[in-house]
Amino acid sequence: MSYAIIGFGKIGQALARAFARKGIEVAIATTRDPRSFASDAAAIGPTVIPKTLAEAVKADIIFLAVRFESHPNVAQALSDWKGKIIIDAMNTQAPLEELGGLPSSAFVAKAFTGARLVKGFNHLVAAVLDQDPAVQSGRRVVFLASDDDGAAAEIGALAENLGFAPIKLGGLSEGGWLVHARGKSWGQLIFKDLIKVD
Repeated sequence: MSYAIIGFGKIGQALARAFARKGIEVAIATTRDPRSFASDAAAIGPTVIPKTLAEAVKADIIFLAVRFESHPNVAQALSDWKGKIIIDAMNTQAPLEELGGLPSSAFVAKAFTGARLVKGFNHLVAAVLDQDPAVQSGRRVVFLASDDDGAAAEIGALAENLGFAPIKLGGLSEGGWLVHARGKSWGQLIFKDLIKVD
């Protein structure tokens, strides 16, 4: 299984550190030349590999950690996303009318034709996501929502491998709303820093 993170801002770097802590190789990409962030990637660890966007989207599992308004540009990198799992780690406060009345994750899923989309890793602020998820004799929780049970299970297993405790919230029309911004307010679970004690 191969992994990539699209976006190398605070969230992208926090995700890259999660992979580096476990020694799992992950590609990182932006719309910039990978040489422009190679030194930052190297500082995180040798398993964090800078790549072009065209190279990174060849991965099996891809984290979207770009600004929400940039996701359509990423979607254009492939004409068909069949066989790939996309993890939507983005947040937006775009008005619901701009999203066709859909939770943001369902709106994003429409752009990535053929992909299996999982909403996840988006409810923790970057500074918290950046920390080791092993906390107070427990593990930091990540919420997952998807209309594809198999994809949710795969990302749940990845979250476990990264040291997190995954909690599945159901489909995008259910759990997606719990971590969705509505106007100037956030979903019920946004910014909740929960620990599961094993």
